[in-house]
Amino acid sequence: MHLNYHFFKFLCPELDNALKGHTLTNCFSQNKDELVFEFEKDSQYRYIRALLSPSNTVLSFPDSFARSKKNNIDLFPTLIGLQVAEIRTYENERAFYIKFDPFKFLVFKMHGSRSNVILFHEINQQPEDIFKKNLQEDWNLVAEDLSRPMDFTWKRFTSLEGNAAQFAPTLGKLPRQWLKEKGYIEAPIEEKWRLMQELMDMLDSPVFSIVPENSDYKLTLLPVSSPTFQSSSAIEVSNEFFRYAVVYALFEKEKDKLLRSYQDKIKKTESYLEKSNQKLKSLTEETSPQQLADLIMANLHQIPSNEEEVILYDFYQDKDIKVKLKRGVTPQKFAENLYRKGKNRKIEIAQLEENIRRKEDYLLELLEQSEEVASFTSFKQLKAFEKEHHLTSKTSASQETIPYKRFEFDGYIVMVGKSAKGNDEMLRYHSWKDDLWLHAKGVAGSHVIIKGKGKVNIPKDVLEKSAQLAAYYSKSKNDSLTPVIYTPCKYVRKVKGSAPGAVMVDKEKVIMVPPRGPQEIQ
Repeated sequence: MHLNYHFFKFLCPELDNALKGHTLTNCFSQNKDELVFEFEKDSQYRYIRALLSPSNTVLSFPDSFARSKKNNIDLFPTLIGLQVAEIRTYENERAFYIKFDPFKFLVFKMHGSRSNVILFHEINQQPEDIFKKNLQEDWNLVAEDLSRPMDFTWKRFTSLEGNAAQFAPTLGKLPRQWLKEKGYIEAPIEEKWRLMQELMDMLDSPVFSIVPENSDYKLTLLPVSSPTFQSSSAIEVSNEFFRYAVVYALFEKEKDKLLRSYQDKIKKTESYLEKSNQKLKSLTEETSPQQLADLIMANLHQIPSNEEEVILYDFYQDKDIKVKLKRGVTPQKFAENLYRKGKNRKIEIAQLEENIRRKEDYLLELLEQSEEVASFTSFKQLKAFEKEHHLTSKTSASQETIPYKRFEFDGYIVMVGKSAKGNDEMLRYHSWKDDLWLHAKGVAGSHVIIKGKGKVNIPKDVLEKSAQLAAYYSKSKNDSLTPVIYTPCKYVRKVKGSAPGAVMVDKEKVIMVPPRGPQEIQ
């Protein structure tokens, strides 16, 4: 319920009280799908951290936040310096807004995997910028349409025949599950109404609980017997829920992943031991080649020529046994071969016994380490264990990197795509419609984007330096003079099915510049 209207109606008044009158001093992203807002008032700072991952969407409101020195990007530049006027939720909707003076408001549309943050202008009610550029339908969002007034009367309830989903579409998964467990589906209409009123009363009580569910955590307004955490503050429970749903859940996933790897190793080792012990038993219980050779040599005079099978007395076991011979090989030569096999068999048995001993020791080691991992309660313990046993994940070296090089000229941020795929990602996720896009004309090369700081003209000197970079990072790098096209990003579009880095451009202009690398541009 952390993305539910019934939670937001308590959260927003607390946020309004905490942030009203604060000035937005920073807005940036340093991780994929994460957006951080910094507010200041009287040298005191507050933060909103929005993680909008499709698999895990969650908000927190920390008192401090350490911005990394690299690999981050400033966003929503037109909001910087504006003051918070109010924070309100939309009626019966999974969304709320922060109103800034003058004429700006920021909508947090918390729709699960399609969550986004959208900037509107209060006068024309049109989106000016969005955080997740891949959600193109959000450009058509009408903020006023988010509020959904509803009639929660008995008359409407009976007209809907007690259909909970139609009567209260804002309930969410946990409240609907509560109704189902109370027998709501089969209950008569009067009992359904009583249960619905009881549920609504609980949802109007500001007692928030965090409860575990499988390997995940849920936030609920419903009473629970043994909550992991409980509070009457929506901000406090949001911060704690972030810790459980993101930090602790990630730790649990990493721990489970490591435990599964140990279980897999244990299973394979046990399988190896089972097969090896079976083979050892077979080798030790069968008549050895050396003993068989002894029998043949002791009975050479009784074995007819060219026989393939004879019955001989086994003085080791005190009984007659059947012995198969090899056609074309004399009994004496056959016995010599068996003596050689017997010698090799002794070596094989000794090696097999040694392998079994080592695998048994290895299995004990795996079981001990698996038990140790199962007892861990923090990332610190897990990482120290991985380092000690040389199990450090290789994923850290292959984590997704920022897709562009970053430069700055006269206060303007200039981004240069690192690859064809990086060009696409930079245009899609790291630009907005009034940024300026540049590219060497008619040749392959990097996309270049000048962050426009809103709808302002880019200084000629900044434009020329950025164009020189576009020429330098292109196939025209060695030309004395290169034509570079430029246009606002809103006139650059990706055609479905086109190759990485390929785009269509409308309303372009051209500037002629010499190619120059960053070390040459002052």
